[in-house]
Amino acid sequence: MITDPLVHYPVTTATQVALIQIDDYGPWTVTPEPRREMDLQYLQASLFADFAAFVDGAGGYAFYGRFDNMYAVGNEIDPADFERFQRRVRNRYPVTVSIGVGLAESPVEALGEASERLQAAGSAQDGNRREALVIGDDEPADTGMVTVGHFDVVDVTGSLTDRENAIDVSLAIRRATLELATYLRTEYDSLAHFVGGDNIIAICPDIPPQAFDNAIEHVRVETDIELQVGIGRGPTAQAAGEQAKEALEQCRATGARIHGDGQLPADD
Repeated sequence: MITDPLVHYPVTTATQVALIQIDDYGPWTVTPEPRREMDLQYLQASLFADFAAFVDGAGGYAFYGRFDNMYAVGNEIDPADFERFQRRVRNRYPVTVSIGVGLAESPVEALGEASERLQAAGSAQDGNRREALVIGDDEPADTGMVTVGHFDVVDVTGSLTDRENAIDVSLAIRRATLELATYLRTEYDSLAHFVGGDNIIAICPDIPPQAFDNAIEHVRVETDIELQVGIGRGPTAQAAGEQAKEALEQCRATGARIHGDGQLPADD
């Protein structure tokens, strides 16, 4: 139940999402013979760190996806700038990356456009596809506001970390993440991703506070895990995310389950 109401202001949304895919990665990992797993893990982690730094520099958010597939929400990233990232990967790694870019009213739709464009450029295991950059020429010039929901588990330390086996804690948080991500994707065309610890970040279209309340309740019913969420809105994912982090701190301080922009004081 919403215990700390929000005033809802309709905003125009148009979210740019880029899908980054390592070229011909599966065959490369076993050619000329299977490569050491830790070498692959190191490459993936290093590549994501470089990607995150690149996206952060343009006010965006990066998500590791499956590591060989990563995506970015970056309304302020000039699509041509992705060529710089491709060049950086080519110069620093034994692999190359291809990129598809989509722009749509919802994050899910934008990622869908990016996926379709990249798929049309060639298979992920097509040895002839190298550094494709597919953007499309039908996109509106202006993007809109980004809405970010920053979720975490209520008192995760007291309820889980200090009480349960570490693997059971990880599994519980993963279950909550999967339920939340699936629900938000299905019901509200939102992208939610685990980002470490007990934190989950959702990139959303302009949805009302009740949607976040519904999501929290769904996860509680399905997993018996209580979430709280801070909500932020801004012209970039980074700006919205900073608001969401501050709002989440208010949840922790006051015990509210939802807090965000347009917040009315609890005692009003």
